[in-house]
Amino acid sequence: MQDNGNGDGPGGDSALAASGVDQPAFLALERELTVLLRRARASQGEMAREVHPDLESSAYGLLVRLDECGKQRATELAGYIGVGKATMSRQLRALEELGLVAREPDPADGRAWLVALTQEGQDRVRRVREARRARYAGRLADWDTHEVTELARLLHQLNRGMEK
Repeated sequence: MQDNGNGDGPGGDSALAASGVDQPAFLALERELTVLLRRARASQGEMAREVHPDLESSAYGLLVRLDECGKQRATELAGYIGVGKATMSRQLRALEELGLVAREPDPADGRAWLVALTQEGQDRVRRVREARRARYAGRLADWDTHEVTELARLLHQLNRGMEK
């Protein structure tokens, strides 16, 4: 009998087995999400470099969020991305230095600042996002439109579930 590293034997503890996580569906889900996330990380780095050669890949999601939602406080961005204030401040400083974002006083609270894409940032992010969607359309050209819609719906449902 092979130990799994937790001292539980090959199948893990009985609570895990009873929860169903060792079912083929969850094993397949884990495998496919691992592949998807690995590819997404690599793709995010490529897209970040397309926006600006000096852009950190982790900052790409920040730019997309600003493109979709408009001006936001740094604390809102940090919460959405899931990083601390110090990390967010460092990323925003780097984005400001690249001319992709600008800060402006929050009219609702003079002590706070709002972060927004500059025109240059908007142009670059939108160009990269359009190119990415074109790549998706090319790679999924043999899919039925309803399948693409269903995949988007299921991924949205998964993302909502992950927020809980």
